[in-house]
Formats: sequence, structure tokens, C-alpha cells
Amino acid sequence: MAEKLIIVMANTDPKNPEELGAPFFQATVAAAMDYEVEVICTATSGILMKKGFAEKLFVKEGSHKNVYEFIKDAHEAGVKFLCCSPNLDLFDMTKDDLIPECSGIVGGAYLIEELMEEDDTRVMTY
Repeated sequence: MAEKLIIVMANTDPKNPEELGAPFFQATVAAAMDYEVEVICTATSGILMKKGFAEKLFVKEGSHKNVYEFIKDAHEAGVKFLCCSPNLDLFDMTKDDLIPECSGIVGGAYLIEELMEEDDTRVMTY
């Protein structure tokens, strides 16, 4: 049985915030089930790792819970967030611009290596 789940947010566009609830919710649930969980934010979702950005987004209009609160809930449950290295250039960010919940920066080889070398890892994409 797999022990690790990697959620890749590559097709989830923060311009459509209603898309953002499911990956964070699934990550939180998996962590609560004692799986090791990593969320890799890449492509347009990489901007979610920038301080101050996710606080402005709401999955549902009129909600009192912003997207950053979903990220914090997942992190508190044990989810590890990673930012893809090209996002720093794409969104004019430095490491200092990343939210505290972001554990680090990874390149494309990281995901490939995890998938090809670790038999106990599964991937979900959003």
C-alpha cells in the first residue's frame, strides 16, 4: 500500500478560485489519514505560495474562509507544500516571498525521481 501522496497543482488556475478547494481538502484528508502528503504548486498555481496572494481568494463568494486558510489547515494537518523553481522567475518572487507553509523549492526532476524511484508513492493532479 502506498504511504505517500503527491498532489501536483499544475492545471488549477487561481483565476478560478472555486477550483482551489478540492486539492487542499484532499491533501488535508490524506494527512489526517496518516499518509505523508506533499503538494507541489507549479504553473499558475505557484502564485499561491506568494505571501499575501491566497488571502485575497475565496473558494466560494461570501465565504469567510480564504484560500490561505485552506493552506494553513492542510499544513497544520501535516501537508508539506513545495513551490516549483520556475515559479520564482514567472511571478517575480524570491525565496523570501514564499509563505511560511512552503517548505521549499523543487525542480522538475524532483517529481520524476519521486515517481520513478519510490514504490510507495501515488500522485494526484489538479
